[in-house]
Amino acid sequence: MSYIDIVILRHLHKRPAHGYELRKRVEATTGFVLHNNSLYPALKRFEEAGAVTKTAQPQEGKPPRHVYEITGVGRELLHEMIAELRPEEAADESEFLARVGQFSLLAPEERIAVLDARDDALRTRIEHLGALVERSGGEPWGRLVTRELVRRAKAERTWLAKLRTAAHAEAPEPGDD
Repeated sequence: MSYIDIVILRHLHKRPAHGYELRKRVEATTGFVLHNNSLYPALKRFEEAGAVTKTAQPQEGKPPRHVYEITGVGRELLHEMIAELRPEEAADESEFLARVGQFSLLAPEERIAVLDARDDALRTRIEHLGALVERSGGEPWGRLVTRELVRRAKAERTWLAKLRTAAHAEAPEPGDD
């Protein structure tokens, strides 16, 4: 499962939708272009797993439209996908941010676990990049880029510390970003 699955289920958590509507809602709220070859296989997997139901709605002069609705199993699956962040996912910015965007569905201790997983991934990345700077030799542009990547990772760790404080609140305070 991936962050795309999280986003799809989260939108169905808000309200049922037919495929085209769901695709447009995902695109409007994330900026991510969701192609049918990603959306419909995911919906089929979710349906087979009992996470969503599909109901045919008749349309005049057209084939029926299929409306998807999340089930209790789907809500549990969504919760698990948000709360669990494996190390390889924690290293992926999109995977991490998809979960943070759904923190309202998690308990504070689950939020902290996600933040800790990302922090561990960033710490590992900083160590790896530091070693690259040491081995860069006389390549000034490579060193410049690597140092910038280290700076960004350190800045994100600072942001994570702020999120850790906000993780106990129902919602972050305005200006906490």
